[in-house]
Amino acid sequence: MLIYLSVTILVLLLLSIPVAATLVLLGIGVDLFFSPFPLTKALGQTFWSAANSFLLLSIPLFVLMGQLIVKSGVAARAYQTLDYWLSWLPGGLLHSNVVTSTFFSATSGSSVATAATISTVALPQQKALNYDPRLFLGTIAAGGTLGILIPPSINLIVYGFLTETSIPKLFVAGLIPGLLLATLFVAVSAILCIINPALGGPSKKTSWSVKFKSLVHLLPLLFLFAMIIGSIYLGWATPTESASIGVVAALALAAMYKQLTLKNLLSALDETIKTTSMIMLIILAASFLNFTLSAGGISRYLTDFITAFNLSDFQLLLLVLFIFVMLGFFIETLSLMVITIPIVTPLLLGVGYDPIWFGIIMIIFVELALITPPVGLNLYIVQASRPGEPFSDVLIGVIPYILVMLVMAGILIAFPQIALWLPNNIQ
Repeated sequence: MLIYLSVTILVLLLLSIPVAATLVLLGIGVDLFFSPFPLTKALGQTFWSAANSFLLLSIPLFVLMGQLIVKSGVAARAYQTLDYWLSWLPGGLLHSNVVTSTFFSATSGSSVATAATISTVALPQQKALNYDPRLFLGTIAAGGTLGILIPPSINLIVYGFLTETSIPKLFVAGLIPGLLLATLFVAVSAILCIINPALGGPSKKTSWSVKFKSLVHLLPLLFLFAMIIGSIYLGWATPTESASIGVVAALALAAMYKQLTLKNLLSALDETIKTTSMIMLIILAASFLNFTLSAGGISRYLTDFITAFNLSDFQLLLLVLFIFVMLGFFIETLSLMVITIPIVTPLLLGVGYDPIWFGIIMIIFVELALITPPVGLNLYIVQASRPGEPFSDVLIGVIPYILVMLVMAGILIAFPQIALWLPNNIQ
């Protein structure tokens, strides 16, 4: 049964069948071969129950907000500002890539949007200043992963929805690990450039007056972050309502920069519809699959199969994380989450692991899947901005940052309070 599920998923994905269709076909297969009941008759009700959630309205709103920020040119101005402040460090613009990704992540909620935006802004600078392409591309791809850890995060919303965990607590739990991971990215980039200066570009010094004047370009991103997270923790808005506040603020910023044109607005809406449709189809399909797995007794079978090994709590955690690494090579990140969460989360929570802490750990490994071939989405997003160039540059460039993510996961396992301190102390 377990082999059937694994092989079927891999075969359908390798045949380039869309993920949502793969999950529905797998659910139908479970119904036909493993269930004595006609589970497919519940397909419509399952879809409706999954879609009929006020919380899920926040997904298109956060996507739209990120698109409006991209169209307004805020990211390009922030990148230039951080170049002024960070280009004196060993590695120069490598650090601007990471820190701009950090700022943009705090408004976009999407790794794909973050990686695409920073690629557009940064790659012309890489060619003009003759940076080593590998490490430069690695910082963009890895920095983009911060979009699903630093709040607001669409993936954290999905995790909270599927596990009935507090979204505000998940948001604030991701803040310190996200900033720490960004700091580790910067530190590793600097160390590599100290060891081999040819990896970085020329260091630049900027006058203090120019630096301070440029800080005004960071204010829009800080303003949006404060509006979204602040409205949630002051009790003024739910996550969905805060997303709508963010959209209004993003519209105001686009108008302020004279970028609120009909063309930009239609383009933002078009991208929002595409992204939201993909996310919602996967969520609906996964809900049906999870229903058939549970009703057909397969979830219980998988649980019994794993618990039969009599693993310790820590060994069970390592097994689950190993499964995430293996599946992350072949399955897109959102699909990875919705397929595995209903199975592994009850196991880990049942032995006493905190759902908020595990959510952050899971996101770290989902981030890892974003930059590991063959389906690491951020790798292709970055490569798409440089057609005709070797893809191997991106693959080699992310290796140091993959190792950093594994170290970050180890730190969170050893010191869970890094993720739990803020949610436990902010009411």
